[in-house]
Amino acid sequence: MTTNSTPESSAATPLFDLHALVVAVRRRRRLWLAMALLGLLAGVAVAVLLPPPPSAVTKVLVSHPEDQPNDTGTLIRTDTEVLATTRIAREALKTLKSQESPEDFMKEYRGTGLTNNVLQIDVAGESDALAVDRAKALADAFIADHVKRMRETANAEAQALLDQRDRMRAELARVNKEIGDRSPESTPEDSAGIETLFSRRAELNSRIADFDQRAAEARTGTPKVIAGTQIVDAPRAVRHSLPMTAATNGAIGFVLGLVLGLAISAVGALVGDRPVLRRDIAANLGASVVAELPRRGGPLRRGRVRLTRERLTTTLSRIVHGSPEPLSLLELGCAHSTSAIALDLARALAAEGPVLVVDGLPGAELANLRPQPGDPRIVAGEHAPALSPQDRRVGVGSVAPGTAWTDLQYLGTQTVLVVRAGHGSAAWLHTVARQLAEQRIPVLGVVLIDPDPRDRTDGTLWDGLHIALRGRGERAARQNGSGQRRTERKPAWAARGADNDQEAR
Repeated sequence: MTTNSTPESSAATPLFDLHALVVAVRRRRRLWLAMALLGLLAGVAVAVLLPPPPSAVTKVLVSHPEDQPNDTGTLIRTDTEVLATTRIAREALKTLKSQESPEDFMKEYRGTGLTNNVLQIDVAGESDALAVDRAKALADAFIADHVKRMRETANAEAQALLDQRDRMRAELARVNKEIGDRSPESTPEDSAGIETLFSRRAELNSRIADFDQRAAEARTGTPKVIAGTQIVDAPRAVRHSLPMTAATNGAIGFVLGLVLGLAISAVGALVGDRPVLRRDIAANLGASVVAELPRRGGPLRRGRVRLTRERLTTTLSRIVHGSPEPLSLLELGCAHSTSAIALDLARALAAEGPVLVVDGLPGAELANLRPQPGDPRIVAGEHAPALSPQDRRVGVGSVAPGTAWTDLQYLGTQTVLVVRAGHGSAAWLHTVARQLAEQRIPVLGVVLIDPDPRDRTDGTLWDGLHIALRGRGERAARQNGSGQRRTERKPAWAARGADNDQEAR
């Protein structure tokens, strides 16, 4: 029957809890807000400390003989790549009479195809005037190169047509020579051959006329290309606005920093596995959340926090009311808050009789709180073993890494865990629960410090109080001399451990 408990629990536990992830990321808002602010400042700093160099821009209308309405921009992309060649850069440098290498000059300008026939040229320079001159030289060099290439293409096409025409003329001359003085009304014996020759001559005359017309059209298209390729937007300096640039760079840096901060927070939450929701903390500790205490806020929340502390003290007083066993408050990530809660609880219990506060915290947190006159006496943790069992005491200790677990029994035979949300990992919460179980110190409940205000999960474990009562029953049986123990259900983590041990055997 125990073999089915592990699969059922694994199936019930979601592999990825989006709610817990969102809460964990929201609790790390200081990190991603700081990253966003850092990105904003970095963007503004780049705009101020690294202003863009002087630049100029011009636009060129490029005409192509192969222009088609359905062109996808292939021709203008070809022109953009031709602009970024050493030949164009070298011709522009010749016009500028500059000794700069074409390779270096190519790094200071770029071409962008705005439409199928409009090419924009952006050029940087040491000054606005030099940038404008560079843009003009580049535009002129590109237009001259484009016109030259189109003219050479047209001439080559026309020459090919004329060469074909000349071959047709040579063949026509041979046909005319074969025909000679004969006419279509020759003797019947030669009528078939004569008709073939006359048909061939007519075909050759038609093809020669067609080649002449096509060669003329090829040459005629070149002037259209030359007239259509021109500068449509004269070179002009680009004005840079420092406030606008700073705002743009700052917005980009803010967004990038925010995205990076959120990504780091999400990855850290997944890798760290630090429970934040009260249901997860209660499940990992095996004890119910009996009270909560928000962190300190501004002046408007100070009164609400004080009322919450009073209710917390009342709740803890009711939990230990009538029990002669010493109680300990064990903190995890909230030593100061735990010390304040212990003093408040001791003051409340002082109405029933003398109370001692055993300070087992490292760093003397209770001494730093400056107890008021009339407060319960504070005893150092090393003197706890010498105290009389009849003394009613409230112990304060820690379950942080490095805790001496065997010393916790001297602080109290029953405990309330005071845990700050999102501080301990799930593995460490399991360790705390197992160590307290080994020391036979029942956990009466968990006080959650700094809970998420939007957490709507339930931190109640219906068997949590049952576990605590089991510990009380075992000690009462030992005190009465009866060795009988009631069969109780173990917590989930203990059941899983037992199943694993049984399978290992």
